[in-house]
Amino acid sequence: MKKIYISQPMRGRSTGDIIAERKRLMADAAAALQVDDVEVLDTYRGAYTTKHPLTLLAWTLEKMADADAVIFAPDWRDARGCRVEHFAALQYDILILYGRR
Repeated sequence: MKKIYISQPMRGRSTGDIIAERKRLMADAAAALQVDDVEVLDTYRGAYTTKHPLTLLAWTLEKMADADAVIFAPDWRDARGCRVEHFAALQYDILILYGRR
């Protein structure tokens, strides 16, 4: 089993849309890695609020450190947190996958 980190924009989206996209990204990751099952590192907190967005980003980057691969939602470039996560994955040689629309 491979541990997968999902990077996806969440601002302004419904919980249902986010969860549906996560399911698609899980399937995309399993197919790309040619495995039957993946463990998604849990970083979705619904309507999570924090004093500063960097607090949440720091927490998610810590989770990413345990990942075998990171899969990015198709519109990842539209979210600053996703762009930071992409940069971190590149810099720390974490396998990068891209989800389909």
